[in-house]
Amino acid sequence: MSSIAVPEHPWLLPGELAVPADRSRTHPRRTTRDWVVDTLAFLASLLWVLFVTADALSPEPTIAIPLPHDWMIVADALIGLVCCGLLWLRRRWPLGLLVATTPLTMFSLAAAIPLLVLFFTVVVHRRTAIAMAVTAAGLVTNLVFSWLRPDPAWPYWATASWGVVFSFAVLAWGMFVRARRQLIVSLRERAERAEAEQQLRVAQARHLERTRIAREMHDVLAHRISLLSLHAGALEFRPDAPADEVARAAGVIRGSAHAALQDLREVIGVLRAGSDNDVDAPEPPQPTLADLPALIAESRSAGVNVNVSDIVDRSGEVPAALGRAAYRIVQEGLTNARKHAAGAAVTVDVAGGPGNGLTVAIGNRWPVGAPAGGTLPGAGTGLVGISERVTLAGGRLAYGRDDAGDFRLAAWLPWPA
Repeated sequence: MSSIAVPEHPWLLPGELAVPADRSRTHPRRTTRDWVVDTLAFLASLLWVLFVTADALSPEPTIAIPLPHDWMIVADALIGLVCCGLLWLRRRWPLGLLVATTPLTMFSLAAAIPLLVLFFTVVVHRRTAIAMAVTAAGLVTNLVFSWLRPDPAWPYWATASWGVVFSFAVLAWGMFVRARRQLIVSLRERAERAEAEQQLRVAQARHLERTRIAREMHDVLAHRISLLSLHAGALEFRPDAPADEVARAAGVIRGSAHAALQDLREVIGVLRAGSDNDVDAPEPPQPTLADLPALIAESRSAGVNVNVSDIVDRSGEVPAALGRAAYRIVQEGLTNARKHAAGAAVTVDVAGGPGNGLTVAIGNRWPVGAPAGGTLPGAGTGLVGISERVTLAGGRLAYGRDDAGDFRLAAWLPWPA
């Protein structure tokens, strides 16, 4: 929804600048301001026609240029009245009306004011080239008017000069109004474009945030579900296990299932959030490098043989983002080992320090043959997500079989001094 500020009194603006603009209409709807201006223009033109006609019929005209016959005065008045009526149509067909009435300026004095209003409308609403063309045509008809209806009290050049002055004054005024309106329209379009771009950036940020949350939840759920599968498999292949071991395994399954459902509920709630208020909802605490021992202990409790080598200088000063990335790498490595190399020993090496970066490596023996019960299904995006995480952190990632034939997942993450 647009948040562009609406003027306090939009009825004071012309139709072209009304907010919100009705873009479905070819011609803008008249606002109250337009009706007032059109009414005043019509009344001023009508008064001019009546004044010029009355002055021409008087014994001693003061403004009107004398005409040899009274019927010419009446014809001039009728032409002026017709031009006054055309003012109500000037917003729809300004150029056509001006072209049709421009020849009248060669002999009609009563139509001078309404035709000046038409000329001003064309200058405001049409291109500069068109405005210059109609101005040139008006100057020609002005010269003809001064020749056909000479003023007995003024020389020809003086009468023609006054016509040129009026034409250029109206042209300058109209061009100023047009430039001001174009500036307002340009500023409004720039504001609307900036608002649209801001909304697009917000939508992109929301999409990226939800993608990040989904990637985090993939890591968490894959880890917990692999623990569930491992314990369930142990119960399946050891039905004669002691009761305490069965109870312990069942407790781990229950706890992991509860944690997985809780994590799934949280991510579904975030991804379904449709209001802006949900974007700022607090997230659960994110894991750091200090949580690695708990992760290792959880895997060992599931029966995985994990050997850890932790040589990290000033581990308490690891940045939160760096520690979280290292945690997710180890978590993905342990999950993959449980999925694809059940029963194999896993080595976890974490080393580094400020200025040297943090190296995280997880390795396990390559499995021989198909594991009993088959492998756990997966989305196939775990390593892809880890690769994206490492790339965004500015690090390097490598995974695959090493020279000894074992599977190795190794990452280097920058740790500024």
